Parts: sequence; C-alpha cells; structure tokens
Amino acid sequence: MAEIIDGKALATQVLARTAEDVAQMIAAGAGAPGLAVILVGNDPASEVYVGRKIAQCRKAGIRSIEHRLPADTPQEQVLALIDALNADEEVHGILVQLPLPRHIDAALVLDRIDPGKDVDGFHPVNVGRLSTGTGGLVPCTPLGVMMLLDSVIDDYRGLNVVVIGKSNIVGKPVSMLLLEREATVTVTHIETRDLPDVARKADIIVAAAGAPHLVRGYWVKPGAVVIDVGISRVTDHDGVTRIVGDCATHELDHAKAVTPVPGGVGPMTIACLLSNTVLAAKMRAMKG
Repeated sequence: MAEIIDGKALATQVLARTAEDVAQMIAAGAGAPGLAVILVGNDPASEVYVGRKIAQCRKAGIRSIEHRLPADTPQEQVLALIDALNADEEVHGILVQLPLPRHIDAALVLDRIDPGKDVDGFHPVNVGRLSTGTGGLVPCTPLGVMMLLDSVIDDYRGLNVVVIGKSNIVGKPVSMLLLEREATVTVTHIETRDLPDVARKADIIVAAAGAPHLVRGYWVKPGAVVIDVGISRVTDHDGVTRIVGDCATHELDHAKAVTPVPGGVGPMTIACLLSNTVLAAKMRAMKG
C-alpha cells in the first residue's frame, strides 16, 4: 500500500513554527508581521479561501488587514490601494485574491506589489530570483509541494521528475525548485504526446493540470512518489458532489507515497503563505 502523505499534519507543524517565529519577533520588540488581503467582488470560493487564511493568521499571531472591495471597483482604485499598502511600514505581506473581475488586469495588479511584500511569489522579480536561484519569495503551493516531497525523499539527485501542468503558479516554479535539487525534470501538459508513457518513467510525478483523475494507475511506475495538486468538483451519477484531484488515487497502491485530495497540498499552501509573511517581515527588518 502506498504511504499517504498527510498534508494537514505537516501544515500544522509549519504553522506551529511560524507562530513561534512570530512570538520571538514580538518578544524582541519588532511587533507582529502584518498581512494585507485584498478581495475584489464576492466570488464564493475566494470568500472561503480568504476566510481560512485570516483564521490561520489569527492563530499564528499575524495581524490580518482585510480590504473587501465591490466587484465594480475601478482598476485605478485597486492600484492606489496597493501603492498605499506598499508604503505602509506595518504591512509586510500583500495578497490579492484571484480571480479578479474581468475589467481588472491581474498581471498589472500583481506587478504593482512591492516584490518584498509579494508573499504569493508571483511578481516578476521574485519569479526571476527563483529561476536564477538567488532567493526571493517562493510561490506558496510549489513551496508546499517541496515540503511534502521532503517528508518522503532525502536525495533528489538524478531522480526523474515529470511535472504535469505548465502554469506560472505551480508547474513552472515547482520545476525550478526541483532543478535546484539536481533532479532531472520534464515539464508536460495535457497536450503532451504519449503523456502516459512519459509519466511511467518518473520517480516523482507532480500533477497540476486541473483535470479530474487524469493520472491513472498504469501511468505510475511501482515505487514512484505522486503529488496531486489538482482540485476539481465533480458530480457522481447519484448526484453527490465531491472534491477530487488530478490522480485516480484508488489506483495507486503500487506507488511509494501519494498525497490525498483534499488534505494534501491544500493545507500546505496556506501554511506557506503565513511562513512567507514572516520571512518578508524578517527580510524587511534586515534591510533596516
């Protein structure tokens, strides 16, 4: 039977370490790190995600500052808010919840965030630093993926990794993180020819295509580690709705280890967001 990598348990450990860091910062007179969250509109999924992030901030001792704006808020107003948060010394991290309404250019908004406060790791400066291995803030989900892998893998040198999905949020950054560990990485997507054959050569599969049960059991060689980043809502024949990942986990007993959906990568994303906020505060303090 494949080992189930418990993302909830690992996230709890990360959050506990973050809370300790915050307590030490406060004890040293630095004050608690501040995370500003901008939510434009009332997308139901975004409301849930933001609520979870704010709740975890409170548990860790991080100050959360909410900015909830109507869906018809002009783009210029959002940019002006980011400018104000960039200049606010008590704000160490800025998170713009995606997706944004159609009339707002998400790339322009994300680029406006001070790279030192970009706790999502999406700013081109942080992307460049990641690609060159020169530090910066790393996107939360790829950072969480690496922590999950570290719980079952000691040495990545020479391992074959297949990443399914080429997004800027997961696929590309996680590939760069794995390359830094001396793994041999193949980046694929749902248009890749003979994708099952490519996947079968992998020691590690990171599935982030957003395609329910794309990765079947015969795609995975015995002893491989499978990280399932995908999350989709599907409706069964009996009308019951459930959350599933990109992998048919019930077919992966022959794998070494797999992440469940839900309860795998998801909890790690929020934990890494808070960890990034503390890191951003420390980096700002070092600059004086």
